[in-house]
Amino acid sequence: MKRFALKGTICYSASLQELKVLEQGYLLCEDGVSRGVVEKLPGDWADCEVRDYGNRLIIPGMSDLHMHAPQYTFRGTGMDLELLDWLNQETFPEEARYGDLDYADRAYTIFAENMKRGATTRACIFGTLHREATELLMEKLEQTGIRAMVGKVNMDRNSPDILRERDAKESAEDTKVWLREVAEKRASGQWTHVEPILTPRFIPSCTDELMRELKRIQTEYRLPVQSHLSENFGEIGWVKELCPDSKFYGDAYDQFGLFGGDGCPTVMAHCVHSGEEEQQLMKERGVWVAHCPQSNTNLSSGIAPIREYLDKGLKVGLGSDVAGGSTESIFRAITDAIQVSKLRWRLVDETRKPLTFAEGFYLATKGGGSFFGKVGSFEEGYELDAVVLDDSSFKSPRPLTPEQRLERICYLTDGISQIAAKYVAGENVQL
Repeated sequence: MKRFALKGTICYSASLQELKVLEQGYLLCEDGVSRGVVEKLPGDWADCEVRDYGNRLIIPGMSDLHMHAPQYTFRGTGMDLELLDWLNQETFPEEARYGDLDYADRAYTIFAENMKRGATTRACIFGTLHREATELLMEKLEQTGIRAMVGKVNMDRNSPDILRERDAKESAEDTKVWLREVAEKRASGQWTHVEPILTPRFIPSCTDELMRELKRIQTEYRLPVQSHLSENFGEIGWVKELCPDSKFYGDAYDQFGLFGGDGCPTVMAHCVHSGEEEQQLMKERGVWVAHCPQSNTNLSSGIAPIREYLDKGLKVGLGSDVAGGSTESIFRAITDAIQVSKLRWRLVDETRKPLTFAEGFYLATKGGGSFFGKVGSFEEGYELDAVVLDDSSFKSPRPLTPEQRLERICYLTDGISQIAAKYVAGENVQL
C-alpha cells in the first residue's frame, strides 16, 4: 500500500455549481486513489509522506475530450476558413504526411512533450488513418505519464486519394491489426497509460459498409467511440444528402449502434447545432458532448447551447480540438466556454444564463473526467489526478481569495508556465 499526502490550497468541484476550497489542507492518496481532503492528517496517516506545496493551488487534472494530435503542427494557422474548406486545404494534406514515420516521429515528439508539461491528465485523441504512425503516437504518449485514449482514424470516402483507405474491408482489417498490436503491448505491460478508442472520422468520410464493420469491431473489443457531430451547417447538410434515411446527424451513427448505449461509451465533439431529437437521443444513450468553444469560433461553426445541455442533464466536458483550436490548454477552453456562453445569452437566448467560472471549471475536470471513470475530483474514491499551480508570477497589490487566484490563472496562463507539479492516478509525472 502506497500512501502520501499533498499539502496546499486545494480546489475541486463537488458539483456543477459547487467549487470546494480548503487552504492549507491535505489531499490524501492511497494506491493512486483519493481518500479525501482533510484539514488535519488522521491518526492512521500521521506517518505518511507529506509533499508540502506551501501556498500553491492544488487542482484536479484536466480532461480534454477532443483533440487531433497530427494537427498540432499547424495550430494557429488557416483560421480564416470554415470547416469543410479548412479540412480540404489544411487538415487533409497535413495528415497525409504521417505516412512518413520520420515526419510523424518529429511531430509527435513535440506534441507529446507539450502535453506532458500542461495541465491535461486525461485525453481523447485522434491520430490519422496510418496504423504505424498511430502506434508511434501511443508510444510517445505512454512515455508522458498521462492517460490517453487514442484512435486510428477510419475514412474510406470523400477525402483525397492521399488520405483515404481503399475500401471498408481494408480499413477494418488494418484496424484489427492495430488493435491486436496494442493489446499485445498492454498485455506485456509495455503500455499501461494508453488505450485504443474506435474513431470513425465523421459520417461523410465513412461508408455504410465501413460503419457496419466498425460496429462489429466495437462489439468484439468492447471499445469506446469518438467522432464529430453537428459541427457546421455545411457538414450537416452533407450528412442529409449522404444519409437520406437518417432523421438527423446523430441518427446516422445510431443506426449502426455507434452512438452510445450499453457497452459503447461515446464522445461526440462539437454538437453546435444539435436539435431537440438529437439532444434527446444523446441523453438516452449517455453520449458525452465534447464542447470545443475555441474551434467553434475559429471555424465559424457557431455557439453550442451548453447551458441547455446541462439543464437537460446531458454529459458535457471540454475539448481543445487542436488545431481547430489553437492551443491544447484546457484553461483556455474554460474561459472560452464562459465567454461564448455570454454571447449566446446576450445575442441568441436570454432565457439561458451564461456559464459561471465554477461551472466552466467543473466541465474541465469532473465533467469531462467522467468519461474516463471516477476522474476529475478529489472526492474519496476518485483516481488521484492533480496539478499544482504556482501563480506567484502574477503579482497583485491586494489579497486574493483562492477562488480569485484560480480564476485569474485560467484567464492569464499560457497553460504550461504555472504548472509546478503533476500527478496522474497518483503517479508523479516528472516535468
